[in-house]
Amino acid sequence: MTAVADDRQFAYAPRDFERVRQLIHAKAGIALAESKEDMVYSRLVRQLKAQQCQSFAQYLDWLESAGSEDDWQAFTNSLTTNLTAFFRESHHFDSLKELLLKRPRGERTLLWSAAASTGEEPYSIAMAAIEAFGTLTPPVMILATDIDTQVLETAERGVYPLERIEKLPAERQRRFFKRGSGANAGFCRVNDELRALIRFKPLNLLDPVWPMKGPFQAIFCRNVMIYFDKPTQLAIIEKMAPRIARDGLFYAGHSESFSHAQHLIKPLGRTIYASASASTQLARPRQRAAA
Repeated sequence: MTAVADDRQFAYAPRDFERVRQLIHAKAGIALAESKEDMVYSRLVRQLKAQQCQSFAQYLDWLESAGSEDDWQAFTNSLTTNLTAFFRESHHFDSLKELLLKRPRGERTLLWSAAASTGEEPYSIAMAAIEAFGTLTPPVMILATDIDTQVLETAERGVYPLERIEKLPAERQRRFFKRGSGANAGFCRVNDELRALIRFKPLNLLDPVWPMKGPFQAIFCRNVMIYFDKPTQLAIIEKMAPRIARDGLFYAGHSESFSHAQHLIKPLGRTIYASASASTQLARPRQRAAA
């Protein structure tokens, strides 16, 4: 018997939810919890309307039989969560500054934001690099990737409501953002110097081949692994670990733990890791007050 809420416009059975869970896991590695049944409905309703489907079963049948790459991307975009902020978990950026200052003078450094979302993380990395080197043109290149093409477009534009930067120190706001006026009042745009340091590229972490080689002095892969099951996490870390520079660092989210991957990355404290294959013992990063 199909269990459909009285206020739902489209037929949505438990088997439809299970089917969505299987499809998004296969496409993006996301392990949707059983508690996400209502969320899936609300996130996919727009796709059903766009395709003029009368039920979730009809939509999923169409997607699997005739869906284009863009249709699958829309399905994936609808189900990904993009919660982020500038300098989120600020101790990571203090650690990054220390790491950058240890680099040989003038040597170009590669950094990777592997779940860039709407851009706050890679732009925070760029700001930290500028502050560390004391120049608007630091010797860094930041790769920013995400599976969600819509949020990447937002990230590349670099335009945000003013409330998104209100918690930043006034000096950072003045130095790195331009406030809009007229029709753009209430918004700000990141400075061109920040944008010049970043390359935005779509990437599904489940893709069998990654185009980037590295090595990266720092990889930020924060608050995305929590959506993957342990085998998927391990498969991703197996591909990331060789791309971490020997003296580089891997930054994870505050609620993520990788005890099952200690043969690949070793914890240094405060969700900061180094490659387990590094030949030299890295010192634990000093703890500082939040920026």
